[in-house]
Amino acid sequence: MTKAVETKFKPKRLTRELMEQKILTAAEDVFARYGFQGAAINTIAELTGLTKQNLLYYFPSKEVLYQKVLENILDLWLDKMALFVQRGDDPKTMIASYIQGKIEISQSHPNGSKVFAIEIIQGAPRLREYLVSHLLPQLKDDVALIEQWIKEGKMDPVDPYHLFFMIWAATQTYADFSSQIELALGKPKLEQQDFEQASAFLIKLITRGLGIK
Repeated sequence: MTKAVETKFKPKRLTRELMEQKILTAAEDVFARYGFQGAAINTIAELTGLTKQNLLYYFPSKEVLYQKVLENILDLWLDKMALFVQRGDDPKTMIASYIQGKIEISQSHPNGSKVFAIEIIQGAPRLREYLVSHLLPQLKDDVALIEQWIKEGKMDPVDPYHLFFMIWAATQTYADFSSQIELALGKPKLEQQDFEQASAFLIKLITRGLGIK
């Protein structure tokens, strides 16, 4: 393919990617508020300024769109969460980066996190296979790394799986239960400072609790 042809098709491809992201953002909002059964394609289309027919050009059904929202939030978590790709060469730096990455996603994609939580509470009927093929291999690698650090005496002996379960719960609560936290803090909406404080607190609590020097 010549450069001229590549240039000709690039803007169209970019426009499609941007539109798909816009639709996914709107879908996160609607699915978080109404669940899969209560959500309407028309409502999502209105939020994106599209007709129902135009939206279905990008995602051919509500089922496909819902599945993509779930996979998208999980992919974002995996990109942020993989300990092996975090910057740093010591447990404290890498675990801190892991926690901070999870908090950042709770801030940037709260509705996606809520949709994911609803799916998991219902037994993950639409996401189970994707969890098995994508999340579990990454978790297995991260657990092996924690076990290696324990063996090397870099941290106290802990159950790696329960360590990750705790981090997931503690970080995702700032998205999934944001309304409760906002009420407790007397705020209409969580601010940047709140997420930064949460991240710093969790990093300090968890790294000290692990006995990391």
